[in-house]
Amino acid sequence: MDDTTAQFNSAHRADPQEISLRPPTLQQYVGQVEIKSNLQVFIEAARNRGQPLDHVLLSGPPGLGKTTLAYILSREMGVGIQSTSGPVMERQGDLAAVLTNLNPGEILFIDEIHRMNRSVEEVLYSAMEDFKLDIVVGQGPMARTVKIDLPAFTLVGATTRTGLLSSPLRERFGIPLRLGYYSPGELQQIVLRSADILGLDIAAEAALALAERCRGTPRVANRLLRRIRDFAEQEGRGPITKAIVVSSLERLGVDSGGLEGFHLEILRTIIHQFSGGPVGLSTLTAALSEPRDTLEEVYEPFLIQQGYLHKTPRGRVATPKAFAHLGVTQPEGTQLGLLAE
Repeated sequence: MDDTTAQFNSAHRADPQEISLRPPTLQQYVGQVEIKSNLQVFIEAARNRGQPLDHVLLSGPPGLGKTTLAYILSREMGVGIQSTSGPVMERQGDLAAVLTNLNPGEILFIDEIHRMNRSVEEVLYSAMEDFKLDIVVGQGPMARTVKIDLPAFTLVGATTRTGLLSSPLRERFGIPLRLGYYSPGELQQIVLRSADILGLDIAAEAALALAERCRGTPRVANRLLRRIRDFAEQEGRGPITKAIVVSSLERLGVDSGGLEGFHLEILRTIIHQFSGGPVGLSTLTAALSEPRDTLEEVYEPFLIQQGYLHKTPRGRVATPKAFAHLGVTQPEGTQLGLLAE
């Protein structure tokens, strides 16, 4: 096991199964074809020049593989990686301590970088551009700025909310990449690969049935696959068939469209309590007792992408597809909310 793999495993000890299911190389990484192709070029060019990879910003909904890509970059570049998150960096000194401990060429991965304090973020500006750290020593009229040289490094930032990044920070990333939802075919490949790692015998049509209910997200696919394995083992069954997948997902509350739990509660609330909308986000979060950020970052993207929810200047509106999915007759006039945008 090389040093990069050891660091990767150390950072993810909380979930050993998740470690084994993460692809270690770009070649084994399924989906995001254009991103992989471009990254391969950037990686080879940086290696040929003997320089660190330019700073990378990975954005997109949760569960699409941003963290996995960060660790793949460290392995492909043959360098170490240090990992932290935006909310943890409370003071400038916290970030300065991390930066000064980097080795030449290493990757610093900051998850949820959009949640970093603005005063802490300012430390990154000169570090990213000039590989220098500006530290203010002293206070008041005796204060002075000291510049500390840093080793050349690569910052990999991950965010679900690119719009919350300040322009000065966002523009310092030379390689901005946005990950999109996966197709059922790509998720089927991921399910089959994960099943092989877990020692499961699953039919191709069963893997596709699961892939079609995973909301385009590999993390969801792997989570549901492990729960299906539990049901199959408990019932003493052999190979996992399509029938086993469907029955297991029904027991887990995952419907034919891949919606489960809170996704369905959002649609039911808009339709039953607000006649399909429009309803303001603040009102909706109060009705659901769920934080605004969670609603916008975790649940809404898939509902909007799949056409169940529509955002208008007046608020959220349930689409005809949402009414049909829940088997509810759409009241007359609901479409006006859709036309208001």
